Amino acid sequence: MFTTSNNSFGSTEINYLENRFTNMAIAANRYLIKNVNDPSLGNFTEEKEIELEEFLDYAKIFMVILGHEEICGFANAQGGMLEIGRNDKGATIGLTDAAKLMEVLPNKIRNATGVLADVDIHDDGDKQYIVITVKSYPSPVTYHGRYYYRSGSTNQELTGHALDEFMLRKLGKTWDGVPVPYITESEFERDAFRFFKKKAIESTRLSKEDLDIDDATLLESLLLTEGKYLKRAAILLFHQNPEQWVPGAFIKIGYFENDAEVVYQDEIRGPLISMPDKVLDTLYTKYFKGYISYKGIQRIEAYPVARSALREAVLNAVVHKDYGTGVPIQIRVYADKIVIYNTGGLPVNWTVEKLLSSHGSNQRNPMIAGGFFRSGMIETWGRGIHKIFAACEEEGKPAPVFDASNSEMMVTFIDNRPQQKANGNSNDFGANFGANFGVNETQKKILDLMVANPSVKALEIAEAIGFTKRNVEYTIRALKKAGIVEREGAAKNGRWVVK
Repeated sequence: MFTTSNNSFGSTEINYLENRFTNMAIAANRYLIKNVNDPSLGNFTEEKEIELEEFLDYAKIFMVILGHEEICGFANAQGGMLEIGRNDKGATIGLTDAAKLMEVLPNKIRNATGVLADVDIHDDGDKQYIVITVKSYPSPVTYHGRYYYRSGSTNQELTGHALDEFMLRKLGKTWDGVPVPYITESEFERDAFRFFKKKAIESTRLSKEDLDIDDATLLESLLLTEGKYLKRAAILLFHQNPEQWVPGAFIKIGYFENDAEVVYQDEIRGPLISMPDKVLDTLYTKYFKGYISYKGIQRIEAYPVARSALREAVLNAVVHKDYGTGVPIQIRVYADKIVIYNTGGLPVNWTVEKLLSSHGSNQRNPMIAGGFFRSGMIETWGRGIHKIFAACEEEGKPAPVFDASNSEMMVTFIDNRPQQKANGNSNDFGANFGANFGVNETQKKILDLMVANPSVKALEIAEAIGFTKRNVEYTIRALKKAGIVEREGAAKNGRWVVK
């Protein structure tokens, strides 16, 4: 119940406030509203309506304090301040009995949440308001068995995987460092360990002598064990089928004509440690169109993305993904762009601006990152984004676009090669064509014959490369669908145009 200090509200004012509170509850969509009456706003002077709205502002602030969710959210995050007696615009409304609130609030907050908050009175002219300062707590704080977390300007209840991750962080652990029972190193295949050792020696991050150990000892030296148990990171990095324990631990690649229609796709599965290399090989041999040109006698192939930039982006996605969501990393290839999406967005209180500026390393999965660091595939200085921009600039590619929140990350690389071609920056090879956009050696031979003789017939191509006419016609249809080749003119007297 809320009232004024002198009980000055009559039935008309109460109807107005009841209407406003009812509609606030309906808009929040968090309560079942059982109101027999349908209160009306009534008719008021502008001055009276301002007075009632100020009362409403005060009541809303006080209801938040009585709920204690905000106190709990600040304590579980980085701390914060609540002001009573000021509205959302920062204007001081004032309190009629601030001294009384000073006596009541500390005990109410402590009894409800266990939080010891600082409560202070401030003066603003002839009005007073109260500031409640809440510090960040090292242990989880709950209110009525529920956990809340303050993120930016919103207070959210933590449930499911988000609550699990929060509890682990508060206890000094991370999701990838949780031990897993009933799995031993003897159940792992050796290929992933051999791949790791090869990469580590090539990068000189570790020496051959350092790695002259068995696989069980290697896992211990990488801090991927806890007692007799392996950690989740060990399974993700080195097990041949980590999805038995972690659903969604793979990468989907698809070629899209538009957002609704996928033309073909692949799924890259297996140990994380070798997954980025497999992804890049698949993209550059099957999905990307290479524009071929010549500088003198030197053959030059231009791809939509600088390989080192794409490699860094894929590594970032693999290392920083939120593996508890069960959602795989997704790479969408379009004719004019490449989009990499993964769950696992920005660290708490980070913005895209901070991500793109100089910053330290902030790892969601430090155990996984440690494995990739020891292999020599990543650094741990927070320079990954800068390396992506530098690689794009070096090859004359546009800077990628980052779109991120606290729960997901999307990176978009724009393919500017058609513009380069239009500006005359690509030398002709009869006609520039896609050498590696789903193009295998057989398809390259067909394209070469078409460039050499645009009037060549399917039967002539079949005889030249030793294939049946039917197979050649099927391959040409695939090239036409991919937009690599077109037929101009009639079937009998037409010509091939290779792009």
